[in-house]
Amino acid sequence: MIYLDNVVFAVLLIIGIGFFVRNINKLSRNIQLGKKIDRSDNKKERWKNMARVALGQSKMVKRPIAGILHIIVYVGFIIVNIEVLEIIIDGLFGTHRVLLFLGSIYYFLISSFEILALLVLVSVTIFWIRRMILKIPRFWNKEMKGFPKNDALYILYFEMVLMSLFLIMNATDNHFQTQNLGNPISQYLAPIFYNLNFEVLHIIERAAWWLHITGILIFLNYLYYSKHLHILLAFPNTYFANLNAIGKLNNLEAVTNEVKMMMDPNIDPFAALPEGTEIQTPEKFGASDVTDLNWIQLMNAYTCTECGRCTSACPANQTGKELSPRAIMMKTRDRMEEVGKNIDKNGEFVSDNKQLLNDYITPEEIWACTSCNACVEECPVNIDPLSIIMDMRRYLVMEQSAAPQELNSMMTNIENNGAPWQYNQMDRLNWKDE
Repeated sequence: MIYLDNVVFAVLLIIGIGFFVRNINKLSRNIQLGKKIDRSDNKKERWKNMARVALGQSKMVKRPIAGILHIIVYVGFIIVNIEVLEIIIDGLFGTHRVLLFLGSIYYFLISSFEILALLVLVSVTIFWIRRMILKIPRFWNKEMKGFPKNDALYILYFEMVLMSLFLIMNATDNHFQTQNLGNPISQYLAPIFYNLNFEVLHIIERAAWWLHITGILIFLNYLYYSKHLHILLAFPNTYFANLNAIGKLNNLEAVTNEVKMMMDPNIDPFAALPEGTEIQTPEKFGASDVTDLNWIQLMNAYTCTECGRCTSACPANQTGKELSPRAIMMKTRDRMEEVGKNIDKNGEFVSDNKQLLNDYITPEEIWACTSCNACVEECPVNIDPLSIIMDMRRYLVMEQSAAPQELNSMMTNIENNGAPWQYNQMDRLNWKDE
């Protein structure tokens, strides 16, 4: 028999999932604003990379304390929420612990969930202490103010509340407690409620039940606005990650083709092009806005966990330069969100006289980069801030001739002398005579 609370639950579920689907569609739309890039090669290695890095958390444990705690929270939060399946069935059909018929399997699962819930509570408490009491420096960089700082705390509080509600829900379920088989943690909480009559216990249990599932739906929809979107995107991000050796930079295809033509002795530079042949040149060299980046770079920005490992390893940042690889990714995401809202409002993008370069990321930041790849190596989900920096550098050099004077001098020397130094080509080997 269907009751009012079943209808309310169904409506809540539909609204929650509906908003989530809408946000995922918006996320997909924004990522696809980027240019196409083919990462369909070497599928076997890509699956291995995803299993090792995203699922196996192999790069997280390079910093053991944070890594192990993160694995506990990651595994615990995902596994504990398997019980959402039972909650959904109970909520829609008015049943109570519908999976009890599984017997010992059910009690084993619930026991595991309770132990993991406690471990998650302990872990997120330690995370809070590291962030707010120990104040580990990478959590307090200048870009980690306002919402970015609070966002991390919101998630910790979310997890604390959801795990607590799960344990309270079990501890106040009188029928479940009398079974005394699958409650290794909640059985020690149950005595807190011994002096309450059955009706009050039932109200507390139902309140915890409703708050738990409502919290999960709120958390699900909060992901889009949070750095914790990496819960979903870490898997595709590691699958489509660049598999080339670290340090190998890509070349612009149009420039490569031009150089090949110049070096081919069989090509007559003065010959007319065959009829119907068009010269393929990019509309822009490098990138000045998010739509100039490729879709994987945009997915990188949404996947960023804001953990700060990249920035803490960056030699430019360590020496006081403006560059913060984490800020590069955060600013790229902020600009992408602004472009997406522009499209939502106008149906298509209407120029707002802004761009990623200069309005969000300054030339000073990108020229501070040493291209050492420390940020790429450190990232626990294979994000590549360097590729965005290099594309913006290319734009400044090839579109605006706006490189630093030292770099312009070097490139002029290479063009005139075939070397970075201001020596005549005839004098380049004089050093051997000294």
